Formats: sequence, structure tokens, C-alpha cells
Amino acid sequence: MTGTGRPPGPLLLGVRHHGPGSARAVRAALDAARPRVVLVEGPPEADALLPLAADERMRPPVALLAHVVDDPGQAAFWPMAAFSPEWTALRWALGHGAGVRFIDLPAAHSLAMTQAGAPAAHGTEEAAGDVTGDVSGRGPVDPIGALAGAAGYDDPERWWEDVVEHRTGGGGAGPWAPFTVLAEAMTALRETYGDGGHPLDAVREAHMRIQLRKAVKEFGEDVAVVCGAWHVPALAARTTLTADRALLRGLPKAKAELTWVPWSHRRLARRSGYGAGIDAPGWYGHLFDAPDRPVERWMTKVAGLLRDEDRFVSSAHVIEAVRLATALAALRGRPLAGLGETTDAVRAVMCDGSDIPLALVRDRLVVGETLGEVPDDAPVVPLQRDLTRQQRALRLKPEAPERELELDLRKDNDAARSRLLHRLRVLGIGWGEPAEGRASTGTFRESWRLRWEPELYVQVAEAGTWGTTVLAAASTRAESRAASATALAEITALAEQCLLAGLSDALPGVMRALADRAALDADVGRLAEALPALARTLRYGDVRSTDTAALGEVAAGLAERICVGLPPACTGLDVEGAATMRGRIDGVHTAIGLLTSATSGHAETGAAGLRARWTAVLHRLAARDTVAGAVRGRATRLLLDDGRLAQDDAARLMGLALSPGTPPADAAAWIEGFVGGAAGGGMLLVHDERLLGLVDAWLTGVPAELFADVLPLLRRTFSAYEPGVRRTLGELVRRGPSRGGAPGTGTGATAPGFGPGLDTARADAAEEVVLLLLGAHTETATRTHSSTGADTDTAITITTGTNTGTEEPLGATA
Repeated sequence: MTGTGRPPGPLLLGVRHHGPGSARAVRAALDAARPRVVLVEGPPEADALLPLAADERMRPPVALLAHVVDDPGQAAFWPMAAFSPEWTALRWALGHGAGVRFIDLPAAHSLAMTQAGAPAAHGTEEAAGDVTGDVSGRGPVDPIGALAGAAGYDDPERWWEDVVEHRTGGGGAGPWAPFTVLAEAMTALRETYGDGGHPLDAVREAHMRIQLRKAVKEFGEDVAVVCGAWHVPALAARTTLTADRALLRGLPKAKAELTWVPWSHRRLARRSGYGAGIDAPGWYGHLFDAPDRPVERWMTKVAGLLRDEDRFVSSAHVIEAVRLATALAALRGRPLAGLGETTDAVRAVMCDGSDIPLALVRDRLVVGETLGEVPDDAPVVPLQRDLTRQQRALRLKPEAPERELELDLRKDNDAARSRLLHRLRVLGIGWGEPAEGRASTGTFRESWRLRWEPELYVQVAEAGTWGTTVLAAASTRAESRAASATALAEITALAEQCLLAGLSDALPGVMRALADRAALDADVGRLAEALPALARTLRYGDVRSTDTAALGEVAAGLAERICVGLPPACTGLDVEGAATMRGRIDGVHTAIGLLTSATSGHAETGAAGLRARWTAVLHRLAARDTVAGAVRGRATRLLLDDGRLAQDDAARLMGLALSPGTPPADAAAWIEGFVGGAAGGGMLLVHDERLLGLVDAWLTGVPAELFADVLPLLRRTFSAYEPGVRRTLGELVRRGPSRGGAPGTGTGATAPGFGPGLDTARADAAEEVVLLLLGAHTETATRTHSSTGADTDTAITITTGTNTGTEEPLGATA
């Protein structure tokens, strides 16, 4: 066992999953031994899929996906990267004409045992700690920690890098010497720790021994086994076939299907929750791929990434970083600069000591964003095949990095992309999530945030129970959700999703469920929560060619019922209830605005009547003392913003709300409702000193013993303002009330910076700068002012930088 010759018997190659050093050692050992068959740790049902591993279109990282046919959500993965020893063994066997087989416990048993509550097999994606299949040993027993401690290391990962990953040659001991030494170490550890706290491994190892006996009987001892190093002592142990079969007797079994799916470096990372994961998949991939000078090549990669992010990094930075990393390795007694040394050097030299750009390096390079590929002829569920076809037709490539997607729904391809993404959301496949895009109140643009994760293949398999195409599955799923929904808001949100996804076949059933639920639901709060989604759907008719007449009738009915029931529902509310109702009122106000605009073209009388009734409701809420202060303040603000309440009346209502007889907590709640949360609340106080004076006068009059009670509410209100708004308000309060008028009255001379009209001289001075910012220059600017300074002619003709020789009139009101 210690000479340079090959050890007797089958060649047992104990490895670490996803270790480039192990992968290189496996390749060297197989080249030297030339076995007739290679046995690899993995589910035997995947043997039929092995030829695909030789396909040049198969690009790791990839994974074997196994799922229960009747329960696709019960699934397991066996990931492999280019630097995984198992992948290296598969490719070697297929490339050299040797046989290759998987020998682990069948997925039919492991998945059934997981269903029954047993832990998942180690080496799969569900493993909680890969002690048995991965010598890193993060679990009840840490074998690598024990070996590292014996060698004087306080970091098991650093020890493993030094003795395995940074090893570039086998010396004179032969290519299998590392495996012999590691097997001896694992034997000693297993003699001490037994099964390491994982009794399921005894069953797996019994199956592996049975498969090993079959191979030896067929090929003699010209057999190589690639498995987790922890299993090597068990495979070398002398046991009887009868004893091994006894361990396998009576195991539960489920019908399973397997296929290859793309994987990603991000999902190989331990921080993703993968039990056999590693800290730095991108770094390990670099170590495996770099033919020489790995540190120099790594620093070059880092410099390229930072340059792409507009950071100044020169070749001198690269040279100095390499020198520093090498010096750190020497000081720390390491054979080669590892990830720790290179990271320290990058931080010091290229990132100026900052961890912010270093986080980008860790995310993009140390972990990496590589996403694998599998051939088209790999077996998949029909739904996955239809999704792949649509992704290609719409040029929506699944990618691991998160990216933003802007869609213009007036374009056919973008509209089809939108429908596909919304249908996937109905099915619960989280490839894309709506995002805040360019500011727009229209319906022609959508923004999405896309990221393809490997587990989405499981979600697709689960959704395959609803249909064989995305459209059919989404329609069936929507109808099922409508039938089982118990909340009105849930059904209205589903109706909106159906319109967005173009599920015309499912919409009638959803509408019936919506009408039935709306007729029975008398709770005003639930009606108010349901209305906004319905109102939004009415905007989709033009851009998505959808008939929304039935939805319009239901929405109008809900709005009428809300108008009737809202005032009584707003009385007697506590603080939490008032805050909830205030949010509902905001939603209903926006929804009624959408309803009246969406129906104004064909039902002007009904739209105007609905708007008038809602305005009357807001007036009642604003004037009723029994309504909570937050609700009264918000109703006043909504009326003021819509121009349905004069500023004098708004000031009067504020004066009443902030009068000395009002409890300070109620007055603070009114202020929060009036100027808190709504867009432009701070600017309203900036430009209306009368309202600001009322707030200031009330605040200065709050008794000292009550001030602490209202401070949190006021702080929450004013902290939401932009810094510039807060600064301007502070300056106005510090300056005091307008000269010649009482605080808050708005009479007398105006304050500095605020005038009764436009200062045309100052406006003319800024005109040239504005035109310059717009990329235009003035051709002619004729402006005539009366003796009072008012503009009588404000026509300006400019020539833009994009139109040569063409003059465009620009109507400008100074």
C-alpha cells in the first residue's frame, strides 16, 4: 500500500465533491490505471443518461434531477461542475471507451425515504451537512477538522487547500498515492467515529458494495470506484452479500424520473444551502482550468472585472497584487497563495482597502455566475419542453445573473414576453418578478427582474401536473385557484393576473367566482382591498386587446358599495385600524380615478356620478369628528390634491384639527394623514406658509409633558421627506412667520423667496442655462413685458441639436 505500484484489488478513489485537486488526481489515476469500468457515486437510474455527458453541447455545471412522478415537488439533485471528480470520471470513461455506471442507492429508494421523513442522501442538493459524501465533514463529525487540527491548522478549508487543491504533481509516489493516504486517514477516523452520526450511510454503502461485487465478477479487478472519501473504508471492508442484502430489504420505493438539468456556480456555493457546497466555486473552477501561473491569471481576471466597473486598475496593480499575495503565502507557510491571500492582496492593492468593490469580486468571480447547458434531446417533462421552445422563440435566454428587462407592450414580441412571464407567475414559477421601471402612469411599459435558478426546473416539473403547455397549465391552475379562493381580494388579484397573462379561457370561471364572492361579502375593508386590482385590470383592454366590460360592471358595483359603507366603517377605529383604513382609502381613491377615466369614453354620466359620490364621502370623512385623525387628515389631503377643496377650507380644517382642545396624539395623527406618506406632502408645507404656520403654532403649543408622546409620530412623518425638503422646512421655521402677518394667517408681506407672481427677470436669466441643459440653443426669443411685468408674448423658437436646419416652435410660459 505504500510503494509506487498500484494497490491490489479494485481502485478506490476517495474524493471531495467539487474539489479541483481531487478531480486532477482522479484523472491522473485513471490515465495510469486504465480501468475497464468506472463506478461513480450517483443514482443507478441515471445510467441511461450517461451518453449525454459525452455530448459537446453538455456544458457543466449540470446536475442530475430526480423527482417522484406522482409528486414532482419531492426531488433531489446530484450537481457536478467541470472541476467535480465525478464529472471528470464520467468524461474519462466515455472518452476512453470504458464502461461507466452509477452505484449509489437508487433514487426510487432515497426519495421514498425522504418522503417518509428520513434525511436525504449526502451528495444531493438536500443534504444538510456532507459528512459522509464529502470529506469536508460539516455535521455531527468533522473529519477534516480533526485531520487539520492534527496538522496544526486552525482552518480545515485552508488545510485541505494546502494538501490537496494546491497539489500540482504526485511526486515519485505514483498517481494513486493521495488516495491511499486519504483512505488510511478515513479508516482511522471511521474506527473512531463509526458512521459519523448518519446511519443511513450503512444502507447506501451496502448497495455500493453489491454493485462493486457485480463489476468485479464481470471485469475482474480492473475496476475503479470514484466516491466520497468517507465511504472508502466501508467499500474496502469485508462483508457478505447476504448481510448487505439484508440491509436493503424492506426499503420504501417510489416511481422516479431522472434527467440532466443546468446548474450554476451560485447554487454550488455552500451559502446557498447546498450541504456538499463549497465556499468558492468560481475560484475552484479557475484553479482547475488554469494551465499555469494561477495567481497571476486570477489577478488579471479581477483587474478586468474592476475595469469593467469603471475602477482604475492598471497592470502595475496586477503586478503588485501578485507580489503581495505571494509574500503573504510565504509568511503564512503555504505552498501557494490561496483564496485568502489573493483576497487580502486584492483588497489592499486594487480596492484601496474597501470591502465594497471586493464584494463585487466575491460575487462575480469567487462564487461566479456560470450557468450550465444541457442538450435539447435530454428528457424533460412536456411543460419544460414547451417553455424552452417559447424562450427561444421570444429570445428570452435563461441566465444565472439577475438582470432587468424593459418591455414595450405595443410591440408584439414584448407583449408575448409579458404574457409568458405572467403565465409562469400564475403557475408559481418564479423566473421573473415585476420591478419598478421608468416612471410611467400608462400601461404600455413593464419592467421585470429576471434570474434563472436551477430549482426552477423542479417548479416546472410540479406545474406540469396542470398541463403540457404553459398556456394550458396556467389556465387550469387559474381556474383551480378561483374555485378554492376564500378571500375577495385573492380572486380580484387572480382576475388581474388572468388579464395580464392572456388567459381568456380561464377568465369566465374567474369572473363567476368573483361575482359570487363580491355579492356575498359585506365587509367594507375587504371590498376596499379588492377594488384596486379590479380597477387596474380595466386599463389593459386597449393595450392587450382584452374585453373588460364584465370586470367594469363588477368594479363599479364594488365602488358604489364602498361609498355607502365606508363612513360608518371609519368611526371608532384605534391607531392600528386607522392606519390600515388610511391605506385602503388611498387605494380606493386611486382605483376610482382609474375607473372614471377608463369608463369616461362610453359612460360619462356614470363616471361623473361615481366621482361625485366619492368626493362626497371624502368630505364627510374630513368633517366628522368621530373619524380617526389619520383618516380625516388623509381625506382632507386627497380633496385638496384633486382641487375639490379650496386652500382656505383646508386651512380651516387643519386649524380645527390642531385647536387647543384636540388631544395632541389626535392632532399628530391628523398631521400624519395630511402630509405623511402622500407624494409631495413636504412640498405642500414648503409652498403654503399658512399651513406650515398652523403646524408650527400647534407644535410649539404642545405641553412639555405630552411632547414625548407625539414625537415618534411626528418623527415618522417628517423623516419620510427628502433631505432638501426637510432642510427648506427647517429654514422656513427658523426664519419665522411672514413679516406683516400673524403666524399661519397668510396675510401681510410675502416671505423672502416667495412672491405673488413670477419674477420675469430672474426667469429670463435662467432660460439660457435651461436651453443648454436641454441640448438646444436659442434662435430667437421675443418677449414683451407689460409695465406690471406680465408676459404678453412667450413664443420661443429653438433649434435642437438633433434637427439640423429645422426650427421647432416651443411654447414656453415663463
